[in-house]
Amino acid sequence: MLLSTLIFSPVFVACCLLFLPLAQRGAYWLTVFTCALQFLAGLFVCFTHSNPADWAFVTKLEWLRLPFDSTHSLVISYHVGVDGLNSVLLALATGILLVGAVASWTIPKHHKSYFALYLLLNTTIIGCFLALDFFLFFLFFELMLIPMYFLIGLWGGERREYAAIKFVIYTFLGSLFILAALLMIGVSAGQQDGELILHHFDLVQLKNTTAFLPNSFLNLTQPAVWWGMSARHWAFVLLLLGFAIKLPVAPLHTWLPDAHVEAPTPISVVLAGILLKIGGYGLLRIAVPIFPEIAQEYAYYMGIAGTFSIVYAALVALGQTNLKKMIAYSSVSHMGFVLLGIGSMTITGYKGAVFQLVSHGILASMLFLSAGVLYYRTHDLQIAHYKGLAEKYPIYTALTAVAFFAALGLPTFSGFIGEMLVLWSAIETSHWGFGVPAVAATGLLVGAGYFLWTLQRMFLGKFSTKTADMIQLLTPIRTVEIVLLLVLALLSLLLGVYPQIILDKL
Repeated sequence: MLLSTLIFSPVFVACCLLFLPLAQRGAYWLTVFTCALQFLAGLFVCFTHSNPADWAFVTKLEWLRLPFDSTHSLVISYHVGVDGLNSVLLALATGILLVGAVASWTIPKHHKSYFALYLLLNTTIIGCFLALDFFLFFLFFELMLIPMYFLIGLWGGERREYAAIKFVIYTFLGSLFILAALLMIGVSAGQQDGELILHHFDLVQLKNTTAFLPNSFLNLTQPAVWWGMSARHWAFVLLLLGFAIKLPVAPLHTWLPDAHVEAPTPISVVLAGILLKIGGYGLLRIAVPIFPEIAQEYAYYMGIAGTFSIVYAALVALGQTNLKKMIAYSSVSHMGFVLLGIGSMTITGYKGAVFQLVSHGILASMLFLSAGVLYYRTHDLQIAHYKGLAEKYPIYTALTAVAFFAALGLPTFSGFIGEMLVLWSAIETSHWGFGVPAVAATGLLVGAGYFLWTLQRMFLGKFSTKTADMIQLLTPIRTVEIVLLLVLALLSLLLGVYPQIILDKL
């Protein structure tokens, strides 16, 4: 019941919000209050769940039963629950959603519509992380496109329509790959119930070797072969491609920089802090557990793809002139570590991948909030248009420097732990040798380059801007902006000093 409340309370509040005669501030505070309660509930679920391997707070109800014929029926369940993996990501998601809600004070127009869509997005995100039925997961995954399309397309920058359409097309393409794999699994997985065979999408049962029917084309002993590949290979590849687009992995990443640059700051925070994590979570929750032997075969290529993403995106970030676009490409680079950790097929690599998901969620949110401070005032994020900001904004500069150093992997911050665990797992994995981790490590060097170069160009030296008008627009920093950055900085420091908070849950 608690998890269902976590999922559906935001959309209930959204419906109430649309019909209540609330002013701008009323809609804002109602959304913040809802997200704050949700965050406290998420922390409660995460830290009262003591055994990472056990399921807790489980609700399972038969939702739909669709007969194929007299002996076969498809059962779709409303099945939610938490283990160590999604309890950690639930805490992250509810926390970042709260940060995004607080940061939404900058939204200039149509406040009730914006906050209603934000709360709907909230429901779809939490539903994705808590669903234990593949069909239910896919339903939330698809519904996520609707609020994101409008939040970018209506409240974004000058090219917001282009960015919103590109986001939907790419994500929908990934959804088609996942849907194809879902249908293959639904036809092949089942269990005997008297004279009936009940087909299902239960993610808990699908991890078992007995989940697939003996004569189905996804059975383990003699799967069907299509165009020289077994059906199990095809299903895994479809899932891998679908979730790689969401992660995203280069060269499937091109939707992300445009979406980030054009999205309003709170939506950039949610997009980088949570939505990208669903790609990594899908691989860890669905693709690898259901097809472990196929994942082992493709582990080498996942590591190569992750390494390419790390280095390529870091080099592209080095050449960016727009602050938001630089941060967006750094996100692609950091998500490459997640795929590299999964490709290691080791416990250390899996822990590193999940820790990187959590760490990047915190640090990317901090980086986009930092960019949003300038964009809110000047609507200009060209790096070359600012110099010496430390002279005018010393506290803001200090917190931005912390975000930069933490994101480039400075020890004592969370970014260091995730990357260290992933590189450690890559070194101990036999199928790569020393080449892959050595190349991946160069991405960290390039990352130090683009973060430090940006820090030098924008914040050091004598204060100046491109035009005198911009100086007038740079009003004093608000307390809420400092508090949000400071809380995220302290959280990254806490996880960097005491990472067992996360690792003990995995």
